[in-house]
Amino acid sequence: MQVKTEFKTVLVTVGTTVFDKLVNAVFSQHVLSTLKSRGCKRIIAQIGNSHLDLSSLPSIEGVEIETYAYKDSIIEDIEKADLTIGHAGAGTTLDVLRCDKTLLVVVNNDLMNNHQLELANSLSEDGYLYQCTPETLAECLQYLDPSQLKPFPKQNKILFATFLDRVLST
Repeated sequence: MQVKTEFKTVLVTVGTTVFDKLVNAVFSQHVLSTLKSRGCKRIIAQIGNSHLDLSSLPSIEGVEIETYAYKDSIIEDIEKADLTIGHAGAGTTLDVLRCDKTLLVVVNNDLMNNHQLELANSLSEDGYLYQCTPETLAECLQYLDPSQLKPFPKQNKILFATFLDRVLST
């Protein structure tokens, strides 16, 4: 059963890495068609140091595609997006979750000592995000249901300050 939630604007981000498998997966006809079926009208893709020829990436009628390498901050794009598809880096993951946005992390299995996988597994098991690999992206997008996710806990600045005071005073 396909879920009915629409994702009109989708942000794709690879952070500061090269993750061409994610970029290729997103711009495959299968994923583009799946995104369109979920109501996607716009894809904003932060592609980092990608080695791909962007002029050869496929497009799909009715979906506007914007790509860029980097911005000083992608928070504005995160806030615009109904769904963020991102690498599983800690910075990106926390930025999206703190903005109370739906996140699908795509784990790069080619990394050695894969801390991204550990982070994605933990946050997925806790119900804060969905995770997949580039190979399972289209299937995951078909069934992704934001209503099944828990809100990410808000930062507690007092708790952090107390912790920091305790650590620094020892």
